[in-house]
Amino acid sequence: MLPPMPSLEHLLEKTSRTFALSIPVLPDPTRREVMIAYLLFRIADTFEDASHWEPARRIEALGEFRALLDGYSRPRAERLAAEWVAAGITSHAGYRELMTDIPFVLDSFFELSPDAVGPVRAHVERSAEGMAGYVGRTKDGSLVLNDLADLKTYCYFVAGIVGEMLTELFLIGRPKLEAIAAFLRERAASFGEALQLVNILKDSAGDAAEGRTYLPPAVSRSEVFSMARRDLETAGAYIGALQSAEAPRGLVEFTALPVLLARASLDRIEKHGPGSKVSRPDVYLLTRRLKRSLDRGEPAV
Repeated sequence: MLPPMPSLEHLLEKTSRTFALSIPVLPDPTRREVMIAYLLFRIADTFEDASHWEPARRIEALGEFRALLDGYSRPRAERLAAEWVAAGITSHAGYRELMTDIPFVLDSFFELSPDAVGPVRAHVERSAEGMAGYVGRTKDGSLVLNDLADLKTYCYFVAGIVGEMLTELFLIGRPKLEAIAAFLRERAASFGEALQLVNILKDSAGDAAEGRTYLPPAVSRSEVFSMARRDLETAGAYIGALQSAEAPRGLVEFTALPVLLARASLDRIEKHGPGSKVSRPDVYLLTRRLKRSLDRGEPAV
């Protein structure tokens, strides 16, 4: 018997405001698949973000998590989750709750259809492996990216792979999308990169305070803003292709809302600097405008 959806939704609400807004609009079974996949990526992110742990410990934990995905053992998952939480993996209450509930998340994951388990597992493992590589570059508690290519590679591991995974889930059981499958796959990584670049620009001050310099010192902010805007244009083309192919409305709405929020965030960051956020009233207005556009058959972005 599948665990009740509200438990997964509770974890989602505790760990991501944006995805808690957008995932519920997806059609089933994609909704459940994406929700669980997001939580798995968030677990890996929590290890990467644990800058108060030594790099070797974080790399070990990422490897242990990947091993759970390869050969799941409920008792081992319970033991590891308890150890990670007891060792203070995170001070964030929502992430701590997620880490405590790792066995529940993994139980839910392995109850998905094999068509979904395969791509989700492969992409989460690739992302965790890439994260471990960057954690291993931490020196004296600090990680500094070298140049634009390094930034792009980092964004691929933590977000581009997510875009690729989502695309594979969107295509499952939807023959109408086969004609645009190659188009979507070519743009999926840039879609993820766009959202990650916006987050990096928004959080740059806080990241630097924790020893993570994702904006390469030799690269101007204007170059990163330009790359983010180009990627958001690519994301717009991805969403347009979904609409043209008459994809389920939920897929369009799910992909469009983060792009609209990212565009608004980028404008705010460019004007007011790092730390600037889109207000809750503005998020509500953007969400309502998107729904009205889709009701009228207009382009989502």
